[in-house]
Amino acid sequence: MQFDLKLPLLGFESVSKMELQKIDDIFMRLESIGEGPSFTLVNPFALREYSFDIPSSLQALMEITSESNILIYNILILHTPIEDSTINFVAPLIFNTDNQTMAQIIIDNRADFSITDPIRNYLSVNTND
Repeated sequence: MQFDLKLPLLGFESVSKMELQKIDDIFMRLESIGEGPSFTLVNPFALREYSFDIPSSLQALMEITSESNILIYNILILHTPIEDSTINFVAPLIFNTDNQTMAQIIIDNRADFSITDPIRNYLSVNTND
């Protein structure tokens, strides 16, 4: 599904349209239409308790109402080994699937959110070898 950016992605101000592709129930791929970045995204709700308020100005810009179908994902920075990959919980991406708009916000003043939270903190490890 293609989305129009209502606010620019941090560091990628020239990107205006991106495509979201499902990998599985936890991961998505976000690619810019034309030249630009691509990202692996993770569903934060599959990993941890995660909540924040979407600013009213962004709700208006993206036409988000209480009935809107929204998705929230976080950027995953992949490393080798995968356990060293990090999740940015401070700057989530918000997608309104009703009108195909998206934006990135910054969550301020939350000590429980990190910009580089290791995914290993959320992986189940089987130690019965």
